[in-house]
Amino acid sequence: MTLKSQYQHLKEYLGTSFWFLPLMIILSMILLATINVWIDTRFEEELSEVAGFLFSGGPESARSILSTIAGGMLGVAGTVFSITLVVLTLATNSLGPRLLRHFMHDRLNQVVLGAYVATFVYGLLVLGTIQSDPDNEFVPRLSILVGMTVAVANIFLLIIFIHHISVSIQADQVVSDVTENLDQTVRKLYPESMGQSPESESVDLSFYHTEYPEKQDIPCSRSGYVQSVDVDRLIPWCVEHDVWVELRLRPGDYAIRDLPIARLYAKQSMEPETAIQLEQFLYYGDKRTPLQDAEFAVHQVVEVAARALSPGVNDPYTAITCIDKLTSVLAYLARAKFPIPYRQDAEGQFRVLARTLDFEGMLDAAFHQIRQFGASSPAVIIRLMDRLVTLYRIAPEGAPRKAILRHARMVHRAGENHLEEPNDRRDLQERYLQFQDF
Repeated sequence: MTLKSQYQHLKEYLGTSFWFLPLMIILSMILLATINVWIDTRFEEELSEVAGFLFSGGPESARSILSTIAGGMLGVAGTVFSITLVVLTLATNSLGPRLLRHFMHDRLNQVVLGAYVATFVYGLLVLGTIQSDPDNEFVPRLSILVGMTVAVANIFLLIIFIHHISVSIQADQVVSDVTENLDQTVRKLYPESMGQSPESESVDLSFYHTEYPEKQDIPCSRSGYVQSVDVDRLIPWCVEHDVWVELRLRPGDYAIRDLPIARLYAKQSMEPETAIQLEQFLYYGDKRTPLQDAEFAVHQVVEVAARALSPGVNDPYTAITCIDKLTSVLAYLARAKFPIPYRQDAEGQFRVLARTLDFEGMLDAAFHQIRQFGASSPAVIIRLMDRLVTLYRIAPEGAPRKAILRHARMVHRAGENHLEEPNDRRDLQERYLQFQDF
């Protein structure tokens, strides 16, 4: 993988981990304690005069203050950890387990946990430097003042955390946050650059099949989700060996061990050891990530809507919120430039045939399951039709409008088959007839 790809995967891994940022905060506080104690040792007399009016106690008072700070912070850290676990459990049960990534990515949760544990560690380290021997008495006044300041700041941080955690578990807030991440993902991926695309959106593959008659399927060495495809390195590799590649999988697909992930076309037979190198350009993982997989981010919002429409929850308002948020993203995608599947090298030679997403695929991912789960809910099915009308109004002529109209027909049939109230069917019909006005 390129350095950029490695950085993106490392950033994704560390961003969704619940240990990295707290560990960095703890290490920072250890460094701060070391520096403060050194300053206290180096400028003991000066600090006694300057900081004496804020803390003028002796070793016993210093120990008492630091012990109180350390013990209190450890207790609050346990409470914060318990609250976080409760929130994660509630999110899993009511909103779906895949949204755990969103909560674990929350920076404030990580900062709060790290701050309290780090303050506890800071108190312990400074506490160990206090000396009460009359001949060699030492009280780190600056370190104690810094500890007291951090403890007071942590009280305000606890209030902010309580407010934040109460807001973050609200369904509308979760949907808004996930949709914001989805919007950032699609704007980053589309339009997307994966090598240089030919001026024409089609390539005469029969010519390349003739020019490169030797073909070889590349099996997958392990099972897992394809998280990214490093085309920036794949194309130079194809140029070096004078081959072209047909990728069978795209980011988000599940690869099964020993099944083909790609087909390699060459002018002459290649050594198996050389051909198998192609797999190094596909990055696998045990779970899907939004690095190059826009559908994953869509599915997170859809999962919230699907759970809201389940018989045990029966919350159409949350599903309607999901429909509205998805519509705002699809409105951008309807006018976005999706990458074509043909990739060429710097000399204009065709090298890679990739599997890509298009607007129709994103529309299917967004609305298929919501239509299926919400077919018997008048409010949901009518709102879905209403939003399809909105998308049709702003979508350009061609494939996007055809895809929207296909979904409108499916929603109309679902409503006709499941809505029993004539007034509901009439409301749905009125919105469906609006497609004739464009």
